[in-house]
Amino acid sequence: MNISKAEQRVLHVLAQGGRIRYERGPNGRLTHVECITFDGSFLVDCTLEVVAKLRRKRLIESRNSSPYRISAIGRRSVRAQMDNRV
Repeated sequence: MNISKAEQRVLHVLAQGGRIRYERGPNGRLTHVECITFDGSFLVDCTLEVVAKLRRKRLIESRNSSPYRISAIGRRSVRAQMDNRV
């Protein structure tokens, strides 16, 4: 599966315990997303487009309206790297 660098960064953050908080508009679509790392920092690379791609590929999931987390498919798809915060 082809995963871009921005998608890869978001998946790494989620695999390390991060989450994606989101807000929905009146029509039910996502209007704003924030990717929060496990230590409380924000990832700037996380945009609506990146989240939409990850959702389409089923690499992230939200259960019971909770923040988005990495799915089992996402864990298998993420490439292992020592430090992906560059």
